[in-house]
Amino acid sequence: MQKSLQHCGKRISVVGTTGSGKTTLAQQVAQHFQIPYIELDALYWEPNWTAPPPQVFRDRVTEALSRDCWVVDGNYSAVRNIVWSRAETIVFLDYSFWLIMGRLLRRTLRRSLKQEELWNGNREDIRKSFFSQESILLWMLQTYQRNRKKYPVLFQQQEYAHLSVVHLQSPQITNEWLSSLQ
Repeated sequence: MQKSLQHCGKRISVVGTTGSGKTTLAQQVAQHFQIPYIELDALYWEPNWTAPPPQVFRDRVTEALSRDCWVVDGNYSAVRNIVWSRAETIVFLDYSFWLIMGRLLRRTLRRSLKQEELWNGNREDIRKSFFSQESILLWMLQTYQRNRKKYPVLFQQQEYAHLSVVHLQSPQITNEWLSSLQ
């Protein structure tokens, strides 16, 4: 018998470096299980790329995760304890540098040229994305190795012992994992 969404008990967090495909995978998993999808970027970014006060962000995340089932994506350490304490499964996208950089370049260029709205009216632009200290590409360069080292260490911490960790290291392995979901 299929469980209702209210009592499904699936709480999944997708993490990985910027551009690794967290949003795409989280949406696919949410669609597969027919459960809510939550994007931390959408809860964080206010108009004009303004960050909310820390407690406002924490309150938004707490409210969004109040259901019994969801798939959330994002790497915000400020709310990791909220997300991971409620999660049952962590999916870690740990792809090669060049794969992620290629994806991020294409995505950033597309978003900038098409002026795609992301969250709360925010859009990427060529100047900021490619030629500023706030570049998403620069952020990826700064965090790629750090994330690859940080997540395996975090997964070993006692406070996260309840989590089932799925470590995916290539798109092929990810597709096989997706196909295996029941």
